[in-house]
Amino acid sequence: MRFAGVPALIVEDDRSWQQILSEIMTDAGLVVDSAESLETAVAKLRAAPHRLAIVDLSLGGSDHHNQDGLRVLEAVRRHNPGCVPLLLTGFATVELAVSALTEHGAFTCLRKETFHRAEFLEVIRRALAHAPPTSSTQPGQDIAAADAASSGRPTQEALSGLALVVEDDAGWRSILAELLTEAGYQARSCTSFGEALGCLRREKVSLAVVDLSLAGSVLPVANMDGYQLLSNTQAAGIPTVVVTGIAAVTDIERAYAERGIAACIEKQTFDRYTFLRVVREARKAAGAGQDLAHLTRREREVLELVAQGLSNKEIAEALVITTNTVKRHIKAIFDKLEVHSRSAAAARAVSAGIPAENPGPQQLI
Repeated sequence: MRFAGVPALIVEDDRSWQQILSEIMTDAGLVVDSAESLETAVAKLRAAPHRLAIVDLSLGGSDHHNQDGLRVLEAVRRHNPGCVPLLLTGFATVELAVSALTEHGAFTCLRKETFHRAEFLEVIRRALAHAPPTSSTQPGQDIAAADAASSGRPTQEALSGLALVVEDDAGWRSILAELLTEAGYQARSCTSFGEALGCLRREKVSLAVVDLSLAGSVLPVANMDGYQLLSNTQAAGIPTVVVTGIAAVTDIERAYAERGIAACIEKQTFDRYTFLRVVREARKAAGAGQDLAHLTRREREVLELVAQGLSNKEIAEALVITTNTVKRHIKAIFDKLEVHSRSAAAARAVSAGIPAENPGPQQLI
């Protein structure tokens, strides 16, 4: 992999890391310059154009709270807009990584603990192949495993089952996998349609988180491979959350209407608490859906009308059956769902996606 003559800037105050990065990038043909501080980096960005910048988050020596790297990202955007910045750090939290991607223009966020030469070069290749995005959607390196292992959260025997993350950007893939691990899942990361499809066929997946556009496909720009994958998760009955940065409103509407997704979260407004809430709701709805699978067709019809607030008499008239038959169906529904009231049964139905009485306007997340 060669990048002959491409000018690049390394902003790193650790001499050993500066040397490692410089050697890798120089061997790949990049023309490398370096800076050890915010001030020096800004001066070099002003002095000459660069095509690529590798920026360490903390440029304060032993001060791990230093975040001058974010200011360097801002300087790249201001003084050298044609430069693609990559954040490389050992201290990034989920919130900080999201901020670097969505607010500060980083192409992706890589973590030093899981640094690999080949994957680093692949990230550079993809970064140089595309114009700098405002929200990152390019593939790279998975960085969540070390965090999950060191945090004490469940990994191999997750409480909530296996969660499939289909995302081609290293930073976002790491963020999503880390949060799913926090939610009690065992996260399995995939970067492409083919890889994800293989996982769906081999393993029992409890939840899927899918980016609609996967740049690792045969058509790396403006493809909808993620959307195509939704038909597979839908057919398998897997609750699916879409996380996307570039999908049009019509694409999102199609995903809800045609693929039955649980929710859609846009990267530009990503919030960890919203994501975790959506995951909990998707899991709850999936459980309710499994309960409803034990109902007969007629029992489900009765439950739908109960959820809409109809009385036994109204249900009997709507289905052309007797009120005694309605009562028998409701008793069977209570037994199968293990509830003791119409309101509890209605709540279970709503959790499974059955419309409630006088439904309000639906809001896309």
